[in-house]
Amino acid sequence: MNQAMHMNESRLRNGLFVAPFVFVFVCLLVIPLFWGFWLGLTKADLFGPGKFVGIANYTRLFNDKIFRGAVLNTLYFVVLTVPVLAVFGLALALALNRKTRFASVMRAVFFASSVLSVTVVTLIWRIVFIPDIGLLSNIFGWFGLPQVTFLSNARLALPAVAIATVWWGVGLPMMLFLAALQQVPGEIYEAAALDNAGRWKTLWRITLPSIRRTFLLVLIIQSVLQFQVFGQAQLMTQGGPNNASRPIVLYIYDVAFTRFDVGMGAATSQVLFAIILMAGMLQYFLSNRRGENR
Repeated sequence: MNQAMHMNESRLRNGLFVAPFVFVFVCLLVIPLFWGFWLGLTKADLFGPGKFVGIANYTRLFNDKIFRGAVLNTLYFVVLTVPVLAVFGLALALALNRKTRFASVMRAVFFASSVLSVTVVTLIWRIVFIPDIGLLSNIFGWFGLPQVTFLSNARLALPAVAIATVWWGVGLPMMLFLAALQQVPGEIYEAAALDNAGRWKTLWRITLPSIRRTFLLVLIIQSVLQFQVFGQAQLMTQGGPNNASRPIVLYIYDVAFTRFDVGMGAATSQVLFAIILMAGMLQYFLSNRRGENR
């Protein structure tokens, strides 16, 4: 009897410790998620109660050419940025995984861009890409090459935003890979050196398998972040030219807060949530299947 009472008291005490987190989680994540799903089924604005319309918002959404273009732009942006961020972050981590002062300074330099605000980042890269007086224009002029208007070219606007994003966000993958590399036991590398294993063989047979889970984590984190690209596209191109660089989140912003069609904006948010969820689950299952095959 006393043991059962003690267990109940322990569970109650543990529940009290967890309760504040559960309360915040439900209020800030669970309730808004279901409220957004409900809003997506209504015709609502910012000034009054909504009217239930069922799946009419989703029907309008998928018939909208601008939305379909925004989905393709977002997928293209993710393809441009996520692999580069993962590979470039891994390369930097491998190069700077040394106990030297120079490596410490360079780690700080590459991570410094990650703490900048999106406004500062876009300002820097607008100066780089601006025609006539921009950095790239001056470099092209030195070599007698014609100027390229990156931000006003429908084919180059989104890659230009991707370049700015990679420069801005590479610090986080680099630090995650550095943390993973420093957890690999040094005895494994010593054994490989005794077996006369070369650098490439050591990389492919020891280093990469040891940080496989971190690589998956980086891919999932970056996919979630890049699917939500907004500030760079809005401040650098405003979705132009001709919606060529308009991502889904910028589409949501325009629909909900410019046209005040909150129901349509909520429906679009639910579609974006489903896309991110499917992308993350696909990466997770593919990685697990490869691990089982090995």
